[in-house]
Amino acid sequence: MKKHSSLWVMLAAVLVLSACSSSTVERLDPQAQVDLSGEWNDTDAQLVAREMVDDALSRAWLPKFVQSNGKDPAVIVGKIKNLSHEHINTAVFIANIERELINSGEVQFVADAQRREEIRNERADQDLNASEATRKENGQEYGADFMMQGQVNTIVDVEGTTQVRFYQVNLELISLKDNRKVWIGDTKIKKLITNSTLRK
Repeated sequence: MKKHSSLWVMLAAVLVLSACSSSTVERLDPQAQVDLSGEWNDTDAQLVAREMVDDALSRAWLPKFVQSNGKDPAVIVGKIKNLSHEHINTAVFIANIERELINSGEVQFVADAQRREEIRNERADQDLNASEATRKENGQEYGADFMMQGQVNTIVDVEGTTQVRFYQVNLELISLKDNRKVWIGDTKIKKLITNSTLRK
């Protein structure tokens, strides 16, 4: 009898645990704007990247460079620092900026330092192992003309269960030849959040 009652207890425990861990999944359009916590999310990264690249490429530095040099400028994205109060995956934001720059057709784009290192290792391997006809030589890299850098900042204002989160993204485009800043841009996002369990 004890054996049967123990079995029923175990079965009941399994059913309770499985009920607690059940969840539902709904597929969403990747372009859908969804805000759950009010924190920086994929929508913010996409919208800010698009807005800032559009602004950068609409300014006078671009036609001036093309006129003076007879070619489109080559751009690289450097570090974008997260100076906010929350965790922000800046790699996703940088990837969005890179995509917007490349897809604009207005600039040439150069790989970042980490990717260049991997490619250099591949060229070194080719130098030893690839045929003469297919080997890629060192010293042929395309140098960038400008580097884009920046930071993400936040200000959080809390009163009771209401919170306002203010994000400001600042980006600069700097000439690698002479360190001149040819463009400075900023984008602001403000979110009003009401939640009884909200934490600063």
